Amino acid sequence: MKKVISLSLVLMAILAFSFKKGGYEVGDKATDFSLKNVNGKMISMNSYEDAKGFMIIFTCNTCPYSVAYEDRIIALHQKYVDKGVPVIAINPNDDEKSPDDSYEKMIVRAKEKGFPFPYVYDETQEITKAYGATNTPHVYVLDADKTVIYIGAIDNNTKSAENADKKYVEDAVDALLKGSEVPEKKTKAIGCTIKWAS
Repeated sequence: MKKVISLSLVLMAILAFSFKKGGYEVGDKATDFSLKNVNGKMISMNSYEDAKGFMIIFTCNTCPYSVAYEDRIIALHQKYVDKGVPVIAINPNDDEKSPDDSYEKMIVRAKEKGFPFPYVYDETQEITKAYGATNTPHVYVLDADKTVIYIGAIDNNTKSAENADKKYVEDAVDALLKGSEVPEKKTKAIGCTIKWAS
């Protein structure tokens, strides 16, 4: 009887650990993915053999916050891609709930803005759930081993880059490249809620 109770307690502890959090926290190792880019090719983090890290940004076509940050996301990619830390943008929205976030509309938006980074579609929303993203935009900065070192907002001004006096993602990536401690590891992602499938 004691063995049965002990085994039950162990199983309950394992289940509680598995379901205790909704997505990754800083220090967790993130799962890779294979998602379809707007150019029709499948993209994963393993596509980047020499990467020193990644800026995984959940964003979309339709959210005003995402649109306001598009130029800043482009600038982040351009600043860090040659240093080994690219942006991979993931659209998490269900296209039935948000038709303007369909894969076809993603292709149009990426072309209009000249996105220099992959813009991939999480059609099943499994990766979005695994990461625990809740808003667009929502950023996860990872190191070369895919360990999460920062989660949250891009900066502290949703209206303009010029008026942002805290650049969270830049600070995290700069710390990663220097091998130093990330100054602010988690902030609140401000943006539209993700449009989940029914």
